[in-house]
Amino acid sequence: MSMPEKGTDWETLKREMQARGQGDVKWRDGKTAVYVFNAGPDVERVQKEAYTLFMSENGLGPLAFPSLKKMEDEVVSMGLSLLHAPEGAAGNITSGGTDSITMAMKAARDFARKEKAIKGTLNIVLPRSAHPAFDKAAKVMEIEVRRVAVGSDWLSDVEAMGKAADAQTLMIVGSAPCFPYGLIDPIERLGELARARGLWLHVDACVGGYIAPFVRMNGGDIPPFDFEVEGVSSMSADLHKYGYCAKGASTVLFRTEALRAHMIFDCNEWPGGRMITPTLAGTRPGGAIAAAWAVMNFLGVEGYRAKHRQVTDAREKIEAGVRALGFRIIGRPQLGLLAFTHDEIDCMAVWGKLFERGWFTSLTTEPKGLHLMLSPFHLQVADTYLADLAAAVAEVKAGQKGPAREARYS
Repeated sequence: MSMPEKGTDWETLKREMQARGQGDVKWRDGKTAVYVFNAGPDVERVQKEAYTLFMSENGLGPLAFPSLKKMEDEVVSMGLSLLHAPEGAAGNITSGGTDSITMAMKAARDFARKEKAIKGTLNIVLPRSAHPAFDKAAKVMEIEVRRVAVGSDWLSDVEAMGKAADAQTLMIVGSAPCFPYGLIDPIERLGELARARGLWLHVDACVGGYIAPFVRMNGGDIPPFDFEVEGVSSMSADLHKYGYCAKGASTVLFRTEALRAHMIFDCNEWPGGRMITPTLAGTRPGGAIAAAWAVMNFLGVEGYRAKHRQVTDAREKIEAGVRALGFRIIGRPQLGLLAFTHDEIDCMAVWGKLFERGWFTSLTTEPKGLHLMLSPFHLQVADTYLADLAAAVAEVKAGQKGPAREARYS
């Protein structure tokens, strides 16, 4: 379509936008377990009002907007504190997990080139369960990706990763947790490998960074996964996931300022004056920074602990329910993600039946299974989900027994 010759009044446009949104998933009803993190209307209000207060301000200009610089520094400081960073650690807010991972890889690449004088093609070594954002960044930077099969426990195989790493390896990766299964890799053992071989270890805690510390505070048996493991050089942790902040906001964190320095872009080769940017973006929306600061201060430790207690209670309830229906939980999830499979029925068909009932969730392909990323609100609808899942399973089983199966797969 071409741009209209004349503008349309806002009320008309608003009604059309609302009408278009009627076909979207109804995440406020709790039937969405991917893409959106529903921490309740109180948090949603803080997100929106804080975002709009600074929606026109630009994080590119700290001299013009010292308020945003101060808020970013405080958000990063809270993240570093939660994740056991040592004195002198540093980081920045980015637009999301992919941005954080890309910038960590950029820093590790430049470190490998400048500090270790590694020439030729570089590579990263990561488990098969690691996020594709690493592959995306590798394509941009022409870095070889070496994915290593996970072990029988669905966790990264540290010994195999060590064998895959060589003198050209700029980074090894562990997840806390990985997205497909919601499992925390053995970061302590990866840290030992990193220290023994002089490797940069990045922990992808995009999902877990702002939930795992609070689950541990609530009594959860969370293994060391962050900067308390000495071999960890950098981390990614998304504010807009279990930090319940507005999209898009993540943090990329480094053990030292010297490591972070390799991330910084600094250019003076044009007539517009020197430009320095910490992350991939130039302009950075002030609203995302402001909303992150507001939500973290609104909830505080007590608020996050309460919200995450609801998440883990929902996960445990659903785990028990799906086991009763004959599903197997993949691994031992400890946070807000879980995946489960079934030996006798088609999980993809079950997903389809759930979709017909208004549920929008994710899937795993290795093995074929159902996947949930839970929010606090899901505790209120866990019984509904389990009832709908039981009905979906019954429908699929009935179809597999009769002519419907032949028709379906013909």
